[in-house]
Amino acid sequence: HVQLVESGGGSVQAGGSLRLSCAAASGYSAVTLCMGWFRQAPGKEREGVAVINRRGTTNYADSVKGRFTISQHPMGNTLYLQMNSLKFEDTAMYYCASSTYGGSSWVRNPRSVYKGQGTQVTVSS
Repeated sequence: HVQLVESGGGSVQAGGSLRLSCAAASGYSAVTLCMGWFRQAPGKEREGVAVINRRGTTNYADSVKGRFTISQHPMGNTLYLQMNSLKFEDTAMYYCASSTYGGSSWVRNPRSVYKGQGTQVTVSS
C-alpha cells in the first residue's frame, strides 16, 4: 500500500503562488510508474493537472501550462507542484496520485492507483 500525504495548500489572491508537496510514506518506487496532481472543485469532475514519470518527462493540462511546474525529489519519494500566477478558476481540492500510466493520457483521464487526502487551494479574485 502507498500512503500519499499532501501539504502546502491555502488561500491566496489571484496572481499569487503556492507550492504543494506530496510525501510518499511508503511503497512508491515499488509499485508506481508515474506521479501526478489532479484537482476537483465542488460539483465538477476530476481534472488532471500535471504528471511526471520516472525519467522526469512531464505533461500538463493546457489550462496550467506556463504557470504550474511539477517536479520530484531525486530520491523519488516527494512530489511537488509549484503554482504561479494563480487564477480564481484554479480553486479546488488538489490531490496527489500515483498511476501505472502517464503522459497526456493521464492528464485527460487522471485515474489513480493511490491518492492522498487532498489539500485545498482557494484563490480569491
